[in-house]
This record gives sequence, C-alpha cells and structure tokens, in this order.
Amino acid sequence: MIMAQCETPDLSQQNSMNTNYVLESLAQITSTTFSVTSTTDTVTPASSFVDKSTSSFSPTDSTNDSSVNIPQAANKPKLGTYLIDRTIGKGIFSVVKLATHTITGINLAIKIIDKTRLDAENLTKIYRESEILKKLHHPNIVKLFQVMETPRLLYIAMEFLPNGEVFGRNFNSPFSCPSFEWKTDYIANHGRFPEPEARVKFLDVLHAVDHIHSMGIVHRDIKAENLLFDAHMNIKLTDFSFGTHYSSSASQPLLTTWCGSPPYAAPEIFKGEPYVGTKADIWSLGVVLYVMVCGTLPFDAQPLPYLKNQVLSASFRIPYWLSLSKSRTAWHQWE
Repeated sequence: MIMAQCETPDLSQQNSMNTNYVLESLAQITSTTFSVTSTTDTVTPASSFVDKSTSSFSPTDSTNDSSVNIPQAANKPKLGTYLIDRTIGKGIFSVVKLATHTITGINLAIKIIDKTRLDAENLTKIYRESEILKKLHHPNIVKLFQVMETPRLLYIAMEFLPNGEVFGRNFNSPFSCPSFEWKTDYIANHGRFPEPEARVKFLDVLHAVDHIHSMGIVHRDIKAENLLFDAHMNIKLTDFSFGTHYSSSASQPLLTTWCGSPPYAAPEIFKGEPYVGTKADIWSLGVVLYVMVCGTLPFDAQPLPYLKNQVLSASFRIPYWLSLSKSRTAWHQWE
C-alpha cells in the first residue's frame, strides 16, 4: 500500500503545555527483545505534547469496559500505576503490551517505541498525533490515557480495543491500538455488515468525523482498517498519524500533500491538486460505507495508474442486492 508523508507540524506551542506529573516507577524495555525488567531508571517529564488532561487515568472512566480482575503477581512488572502483562502486538520499532490499571482494574494497551530507531520525521509524526488525540474526547474515537517518555523510549497508554477492525490489519500508527492476539477483521469473518447494522456503525463513524472537523482537525486517512471495535463492538476511529489542523477561513491555504491510502483517496488528490481536507475525509467515508455494506472496495484496480483511472471515472459496481438508499448515500459522498 502506498503511503505519503505529511507536512511537518508546527510544534512551536509545545513548550507552553503543562507536563507537571510524576510517574511512580518505570520498567525498562530492551531495544532488542522488548522484555520488561525492573530498573531504577528515572523518568524525565514527558515531552511537551502531554499535559495533565491526558496524563492521568480517571478511576471512574467507563469508556473501556474490558476490565478484568488480574492478580498483581510478583513476577509481573509495573510501569507507574500499570501492571504489564503479555505482548499482544509487535512492529519493527515497537511492541504492544496488554496492561491493567492497578487502581481501576481496567485493561489497556501500552505501546513502547524505541525512539533511537526512528528518524526525526517519524518521531515528529508521533508527537503530532498525540497532540491531536489529547484534544479529542468522543465515544467513537480511541482514547489516549497517558504518554510517558524517557531519553530512549516512549510509552503510550491508550484504550484497549479487543475485537479487531472493520477490514484489514493496521500497525502503522502508535495509536492504532492493535488487538491482533484476538480477532482479525469483521469483513473477513462475516463477509459484510447487514444493512441495519451498517447504518448504526456508519452513523457512529460520521459522528466521530463530525467531531474532529468541529475541532478544526482533518484525519486524512479514514479507512476501514482504522475503524476498530471495543469489547462491546462499539466502533472507534483510530490512527491520526496523518491528521492535521485546518481552518474554514477563506484565507487558509488548501492542503497539498498526498496522505492516506490510495483506494480511499479523493479524485483531487490523485490529480495532485490542492484539496480541502474535510471534503477528502467525506470522500473516504463514502468508500468506508461501501466496504461495510458490500464487503469489498469500490476502487481496487492495480497497479496504481489503473486505480487512478478507476477513481477519476467513478467506475465502480453496485451489487444488485444493495438497497437504493445505501447506493445513493455513497454516491452523494463521492459527488
């Protein structure tokens, strides 16, 4: 899958953010095996992209109901107020651990990233994504609980989503909240969503996207792989690594960088034209709706030049069993 790099974000306001919090203790993760061992390493204040609004875990938080009573065994390491459990996902530069908040008993995912193996651009992307997520509070957007940092490692504690994604697998973002140990994707297991269920799930996604747009943020990588399910099959929008701020002001310059996944990209992006980020997100939503109700992508030609022609000509198939209302909804989003 072809991915584009995005603009370097403006981090000039980071130094003004509140980073005054204390982490009780730290577990060190080795860069080779990511095995957790006890350590006396001292935690430095997290980078200025974290403030107190996201660095604390509320004991009354009910957004993640995947809590279980896990005994605090002596051989399980602790990271602050988190009891570290088994590995549930791995990437080239990171590992994801299942963890339990020792006060509330709530399960969460902690992604551990070795900063020394990332270039400045990718590290900046992580900081930008955390800056965006700390501003977003919505039941259909993955929740960021805390970001911790040492000179070498980043620890990202976030909502654990144990029921997989709508379609495909995603480990690109540190905030994609992987759940690979449990299930793969809904489409692979069920073929497609029944239309009544698709209507409910898609409306939740619309609410999430409407929320980020109301906050002056565009996602730029909306796709079925970035829609995950919690323990009760509530859908959550994840992976804001290509997200950026925008203004509806006429004086605000249009976006120019190709971000995201080609099968979900709007025609103006394929043309290399400046584009309105919110409209590009809406196009991607139309593709997501098609995937939900049809179980396949509307635009999937290969190689990329063929896919471009397919998107620009709006050449896609409407299955005979698809209701007229659903096909009209998707088509209106592509107009």
